[in-house]
Amino acid sequence: MYLVSIAALAPVLATCVVMGRFSPKTAISIDGTDFLINGKLTYRGCKPESRGRLMNVRMVNSVFDDENLATRPEGFDPKANTTNFIKSMGQYKSKGILAFTINLQGGFPGYEGAINTAFHFDASLKDAYMKRVSRVIEAADARGMVIILGLFYQRQDQCLPDADAVRAATANAAAWVRDKGYTNVMIEIANEYAHSGFDNRIIKNEDGEVELMNIVRSTAPDLLVSTSGIGNCLFHEKLCEAADFILIHGNGCNPDVYDERVGALKEYGKPIVFNEDWCFSDDPRGIPDAVQKATAAFEAGASWGIMNEERNQHWPFTFGIGDPEEGGNAKEDFIAYETIADLVGIR
Repeated sequence: MYLVSIAALAPVLATCVVMGRFSPKTAISIDGTDFLINGKLTYRGCKPESRGRLMNVRMVNSVFDDENLATRPEGFDPKANTTNFIKSMGQYKSKGILAFTINLQGGFPGYEGAINTAFHFDASLKDAYMKRVSRVIEAADARGMVIILGLFYQRQDQCLPDADAVRAATANAAAWVRDKGYTNVMIEIANEYAHSGFDNRIIKNEDGEVELMNIVRSTAPDLLVSTSGIGNCLFHEKLCEAADFILIHGNGCNPDVYDERVGALKEYGKPIVFNEDWCFSDDPRGIPDAVQKATAAFEAGASWGIMNEERNQHWPFTFGIGDPEEGGNAKEDFIAYETIADLVGIR
């Protein structure tokens, strides 16, 4: 049973007690507008303008499972899926990527009807799901990398019946990270919180998002927390003030607007991160390519993150960086990461 107040959440949070804490090697922190790993600016030894950035990739379905037997891909193995992603992590690190976004409710897998969530109806956490999340977090920690851990995703929040369940789920997830001893994790309350696909009103408005951020802080004071806006590079004033870092999406934007919109967010004195930007030619909207988008975001002063939805998020999931010989969007995928490597000076 979920309960209303944080003080009254002890019976639910008891499900999150962890036997033994992880011994972390990687800790993320913020100093003004900069990210630090283990107390040092990121990208030390690379181009000076890259220091303090957090270039990243959206890999939300690296911990995917579909409980709906009517839609679940035949033969899908969630453990093997996570293993495949973990095996690819080194490729991304070599191109300058320092963070991955994952989510406790995944992302749209390319077909409707999936039931993909780490939360039970009573807001407690599913053991098998969280074991996959642990594997990803710990593999990233071993490589000096960071996880942006999303809690809620549209199409999936319906597993939680009301606002009290959402509050309890938020507290449970934060307590889980705290009790595991993870220090390379930042929290993203919701992926595109204002998306029409969310049913729970507490997720869909700024006041609710601020409340959920405060639940994370009261449960796990050391956790950095934010939420993400929709794909217009905008972030509400209330969220700019409440969040530890600013998460924006650029999917629907021309990169010509990045300088202006990122510039408007700089007044809050916090790191600005794109953790979703779509930039591949199989997008029917004709969005500009990765070279344009990555360069514009970087030059505007933001950290940039790729969403290659067709390759990484739609079934069948492909987690490695594209080989130019594979054809399709794999060549563009490869060029996107070469661009990031060039921008940060990782070579």
